Amino acid sequence: MKVGFIGLGGMGVGMATNLAKAGLLTAIYNRTTEKAQNLAKALGVIAVAQPEDLAAQADVVFLCVSADSDVLEMVNAIATTIKSGAIVVDMSTVSSDTAQQAAKILAGKQVEFLDAPVSGGVEGAKNGTLAMMVGGSEVALQKITPILQAMATRIMHMGATGAGQATKAVNQVMCAGINQAVTEALAFAQAQNLPLEKVIEVIAGGAAGNWFLDKRGLTMTNGTFEPGFKLHLHHKDLKICQQMAEQIGFALPLSDMTVTHYAELMAQGFGDKDISALYRLKNQPDR
Repeated sequence: MKVGFIGLGGMGVGMATNLAKAGLLTAIYNRTTEKAQNLAKALGVIAVAQPEDLAAQADVVFLCVSADSDVLEMVNAIATTIKSGAIVVDMSTVSSDTAQQAAKILAGKQVEFLDAPVSGGVEGAKNGTLAMMVGGSEVALQKITPILQAMATRIMHMGATGAGQATKAVNQVMCAGINQAVTEALAFAQAQNLPLEKVIEVIAGGAAGNWFLDKRGLTMTNGTFEPGFKLHLHHKDLKICQQMAEQIGFALPLSDMTVTHYAELMAQGFGDKDISALYRLKNQPDR
């Protein structure tokens, strides 16, 4: 099967590279043409000028873009040329409603749509160790699982279309809580003049150990906030979570607080920094 990839941001580059290394990738598209051309040259694949050009030649199309509107724009574009029987896999983080809209557009072209958001950060995208939560046809998923295994080590079918995005919303809410807990705890440690390297090392080996502490603990306490997972993107994701929660009458107070904190950091110019920049707020004694 010929595979095309749309969206070459921090996550997309790693995933597309792993597909190419596995000998699966045929063509790529990115709005920033130069970025696509440079990556295509490095990977030995084709960079196309328009998403329609990619869809016309691909059996499987992957999407990894930033926002709900971007997903629908790309789906509407590729729907004009995509082949009947193809499969579109969206690995963006958007709402369940958007996933269902995209599936409806493509169903009219006899094309399967899977919403398959991922977790694991840029490290997971680079190393091919992402966790992938999938909504849509289980038959379609099984058909392309060997392709997905070039990018992810944990692939889970969650249910009908939209279930993948609903599961990713759970993930993003949990990430907000972990970020709040880790940044607050390490700021508390610093306020007590504890040796932060030792604090991180000993806690990482106990019940409070977690991925975020392990991967971001030392960098945040040293004042380095390079992405990672960009703060403005998690803010966008949590706004989606808020909308989904409102639809079912569910409260997300920790996420609400995180949205407020992120907005404050974005106003200070930290939107493109890693979400561990929350440590900057926690580490201010007047807060």
